[in-house]
Order: sequence, then structure tokens, then C-alpha cells
Amino acid sequence: MARSKEFDPDAVLQSALELFWRRGYEATSMADLVDHLGIGRASIYATFGNKRELYLKALDRYGESQNPLLLRELSQPGPALPAVRTVVRRFAAEAADESRRSEGCFITNTAAELAPHDTAAARRVESSWEHLETLLHSALVRAQAQGELPEERDPRALARLLLVLLQGLRVVGKASTDPARVRDAAEQALALLD
Repeated sequence: MARSKEFDPDAVLQSALELFWRRGYEATSMADLVDHLGIGRASIYATFGNKRELYLKALDRYGESQNPLLLRELSQPGPALPAVRTVVRRFAAEAADESRRSEGCFITNTAAELAPHDTAAARRVESSWEHLETLLHSALVRAQAQGELPEERDPRALARLLLVLLQGLRVVGKASTDPARVRDAAEQALALLD
């Protein structure tokens, strides 16, 4: 008869996500995972697979937790441009928050660390970015249809600009000690929506 698990796989996955997010993939060893998660190496392998598989599952979990918030923010009824501005300013505020500086964004961190040489990680990063771009594009199309965004503006190109800005804010915010740097960049990009 198989033994039942003596841990909550969902809680363990969340804990692994937090460790990987804070330290990165390469800097996190299996020994670190065993210590941090409080379960044996064999249990990690049996439940989640190897370190890379656990990392990818943690990355999936992160994406699942972020997407509903963005969807809710960018698809609420009424004027669309204020919602876009709110999202950009939220990203800038998070990037400028000194208490969160070392974290950055798990997707952005993965893009820099693993995506160049790990196709599975790259696919997840690209999927996350496509989702964000689509949400931004949809909101900008709505804004244009509602007369909030000038007709000569290209919603797709603006969505791509904002996607790159948001990812850049997270990278710069992680390393910069000057919060004005990310806030000023965000406001300059938002001026393009006028």
C-alpha cells in the first residue's frame, strides 16, 4: 500500500516558487530546496521531478497567480485608458519599492537567466509576455474605440512598447537605487498615450 504524502504539495510548490524567485535557478541547489522546503530529496523528485521540472512548475504557478489580476485591471468596464495608466504606474511603484528590489519579477528574472538557453523556460516567458501584450492591446483598442486614444495611434505598437517598458522597469528597479528612474520612465511612456 502506498504511503500518503506527509506534506501539502501545493504549499511546497509555493515555497519553492518563493525560493527560486529570490535566489534564481542556478543559485538554488537541491540541498537548498531540501532545507527550505522541509522535505526529503526523494519526496521532491517523486512529487515534482528534478530541480528544473520543479522550477518550471513554480514558473507556471507564478503566471497563474499574476494573470487574473492583470485581466481584472485591464478589462473592467468603462474608460480603458485609466486602467492602462494604473497598471503601468503599479508596475513602476513595485519596481521602485525598496523592500521588493531584490525580488524583481519571476518572469523577468527567468527571461534574463534561463530563456536564452532553455527552450521550456523561454516558451513560458514568451507566453507570459504574449498574454500581457494581448491584454494591453485589447485595452488600447477599447480606448481608441471610446475616443480616449487618438485614431492615428497604433494600439498594437503601443502595447508592445508598454510590454517592453514594464519588463524594463522591473529590471532597472531591481538594480537601481534611484526610484525616480523608473517612475520618470513610466510617466514619459504614458505621455505617448495622450
